[in-house]
Amino acid sequence: MKIGNIDLGSRPVMLAPMEDVTDIGFRLLCRRLGAAMVYSEFVSADAIVRLIKKSMRKLEVCDEERPVAIQIYGREPEPMAEAARIVVEQAHPDVLDINFGCPVKKIATKGAGSGLLKDPPKLLAITRAVVDAVGSQVPVTVKTRLGWDHEHKIIVELAEQLQDCGIAALTIHGRTRSQLYSDTADWTLIGEVKRNPRMTIPIIGNGDITSAEGAVEAFERYGVDAIMVGRATFGRPWIFKEIYDALHNPDGQHEQLSVDWKIGILKQQIETSVERLGELSGIRHVRRHLAASPLFKGIPDFRQTRIRMLRAEKVDELFEIIEDTRKLLNS
Repeated sequence: MKIGNIDLGSRPVMLAPMEDVTDIGFRLLCRRLGAAMVYSEFVSADAIVRLIKKSMRKLEVCDEERPVAIQIYGREPEPMAEAARIVVEQAHPDVLDINFGCPVKKIATKGAGSGLLKDPPKLLAITRAVVDAVGSQVPVTVKTRLGWDHEHKIIVELAEQLQDCGIAALTIHGRTRSQLYSDTADWTLIGEVKRNPRMTIPIIGNGDITSAEGAVEAFERYGVDAIMVGRATFGRPWIFKEIYDALHNPDGQHEQLSVDWKIGILKQQIETSVERLGELSGIRHVRRHLAASPLFKGIPDFRQTRIRMLRAEKVDELFEIIEDTRKLLNS
């Protein structure tokens, strides 16, 4: 499967863009574990144009994580086009992605992210402006949802219109904005978009991919070109290895990863975060993901251990807690 000239191989699995999650350290880890492409946290076009330092830091990219996509969001064509130019000039991403899917109230109600699903003409105007600005230099892609609510599931028609704007691929999350992350993702319309004979660009499915088996089903049942995994990576970046093995092994099985190996991966995540952000900030950035890891769900009375994880502020302290859990899991 290709996005522009970027060959991502057969049935690629991508790391979804997630605010305060997909920083460069986490992206690198997921790439090493089998993610075919990774996405940055979304970045405000207005902040990029104003060169806000915190937002500009999100544009940092390293060669080891490529191919990597930078995702931007905004509500007006011109700032989005200008931000796209700055991103391409400074970060040189392999892909520039437009966020039309974020359901968070402070974004959507201000007419950005999934809020633009209520205004398709403006959504398309933004897309055309970005493609015109940088499309000759880098593939421009879009990530969106089925529609604003159940009565306005517009994705089948919208997909064709986005393709006509010149985008190189389309990612569809199988929920409406009004659903946020509730209910079960509906892949039916994702499959309908993919089966539409007028669609020629790659279609990437997103929503509720939480296992290797679910990933295999998404490809086989809905025929998508790629899938994207988001929240299931919290405390479980090895999901990419599990999915890759299941998709590419002849028998469709994936290796049963040991507790000790998984603990080692979580320690790598901590070390990478601390190396980039400093001890306290790095631990604060990563500890909530550790506390949410499904690896620890079978531990009796884990609540107190979880609280200790969320309060830890030193690497040695956090490693000691993790070693305590290792003993429990191996007992």
